[in-house]
Amino acid sequence: MSLLPSVPSILIPDSTLGIFMTQCHSDSPNIDLSAIVCLSVCCALLALPLIASIFVALIKRKQMREVAPVVGLAQTSNSKQYGTVLTNGSANQNKECSPDLDTTQTKTQNAESKQQSLSKTVVSWLQGFSVQNCSQGLLDTEGSGRSYSSLNGIRILSLFWIISGHTVHFSAWSHLDNEKRWKEMVENNPLYVLTFSGPVYLAVDSFLVLGGLLSAKSLLGTIRRSDNTLSVGLVVNYLFKRFKRIQPLHLFIVCLVISLFSVVPRGVFWFFAEDQVLSCKKYWWSNLLLINNLLTITDICAPWTWYLSIDFQFYATTPLLIFLYRMNKCALVVVSVVLLMLSSVTGALITSFLHLPVHQPTTLAYESYFQYYYNKPYTRYGPYLLGVLAGIYMTTKKEALIKHQWQAVIGWLCSLSVMALLVGLAYVLRDVPPHLSIPHAIYQGIHRSLWALALIWIILACEEGYGGFVDTFLSLSLWAPLSNISFACYLIHPIIIILYNGKQEITMHYTDFNFFYLFLGHLVLSIFIGYVLTVLIEKTYLFQPKR
Repeated sequence: MSLLPSVPSILIPDSTLGIFMTQCHSDSPNIDLSAIVCLSVCCALLALPLIASIFVALIKRKQMREVAPVVGLAQTSNSKQYGTVLTNGSANQNKECSPDLDTTQTKTQNAESKQQSLSKTVVSWLQGFSVQNCSQGLLDTEGSGRSYSSLNGIRILSLFWIISGHTVHFSAWSHLDNEKRWKEMVENNPLYVLTFSGPVYLAVDSFLVLGGLLSAKSLLGTIRRSDNTLSVGLVVNYLFKRFKRIQPLHLFIVCLVISLFSVVPRGVFWFFAEDQVLSCKKYWWSNLLLINNLLTITDICAPWTWYLSIDFQFYATTPLLIFLYRMNKCALVVVSVVLLMLSSVTGALITSFLHLPVHQPTTLAYESYFQYYYNKPYTRYGPYLLGVLAGIYMTTKKEALIKHQWQAVIGWLCSLSVMALLVGLAYVLRDVPPHLSIPHAIYQGIHRSLWALALIWIILACEEGYGGFVDTFLSLSLWAPLSNISFACYLIHPIIIILYNGKQEITMHYTDFNFFYLFLGHLVLSIFIGYVLTVLIEKTYLFQPKR
């Protein structure tokens, strides 16, 4: 029986309502042993740096209290000795006449030295874990004065783009009361490109470009500091540092998903949160091994963390590319062209045979897009590879690439035209044909690499002084502190969105203002919690004692 009165169809030619599912509201949490274990792990990881901070504060306070008496004693001692003369070399005679006393004093001094050394080691580790140490430099804006300063702006704008897209996607996929009208307003209108992280989620490709560029720069710098030698030990240490850099916060997020979504009482739209708990309980090991992007999309624990896995997999290929560069530059060019072509052809073939979309695919309508294309290394390597090549060139170049103003003008026109064309073509090709489509296949195969090339030009132009107001904006000191916490912001923002959506008691109504306001709220919370997690988890568990 319908609760809505019947209305003549002539008045409503096409309903704006959609079908959605709900479940009964529950005030009792769903806690089991795994939730308790994960909650304990999260609490322990957060408590350790806080406890270390308290100890460091107490030690500093004790040291400050001891300074004043020591200074006073030293001044008194000096005043007594001023103007005195040692007779008959008494000081030396005492040492010569008391060998047993001297031996005892030496042993005592050695014991005290060992105790002081151990105490200093413990204090240095406590300081390394403390909030006082881990928070240093996070809010500094000096990063804007270093090389590649435009990267901070690109990174943060890409992060904002992703948060905006997730804000809309997670809500639109679950419970909008005007879903059809929303599709008419947003999905087919290029003016809403910022709402969707681009029509084909291009912000992630921007991250891959930055990752490839910085990985090449970092490894080349490490080789230069190691007597210009690329050894197996250096590569192992290079990969281990990366693993240690991302995994503490990554695994904390996995534990947080299981514990938080189990402890919080369920809302009527709690399906997504429940799915995350079940997937993480079953497939947490894939996050530990950084291979969760290779699993079925519906089985991925914390699905937004697929980027960490694919980034690490690509990161492991950087030493090979650097090795080829050092051995033979022509070999690097040949291998890079082959890899780039394989990645593009693979994406095109998968799109052709599976009839994948190129415009705003969703897991609900096109699960195969995410299952076989979106998060797989064999289709996403292009932007990262181009980033590595750009990093090698920019780190080793002897002279500027852009020598004349007209070259800069042509480069900027081409770059911006390519970006606009890629976005526009996605809307032209938004309909998925039931048969093989050559235009769809070609677009899917090359659009991410073309986006990467356009972005690399922007970075290069800014670095060589031809960025103009774009370089000024991307190099603002504001981006530096945000860039320092961007990793934590990326990992925490989906949890905030899922928690907010899952606790809604009624369906959401889309308007531009409503979702812009929602985006700002998610953004501010992500920055605040991201800062806290950066200090307490990411920086703390790098295990770097303060020296």
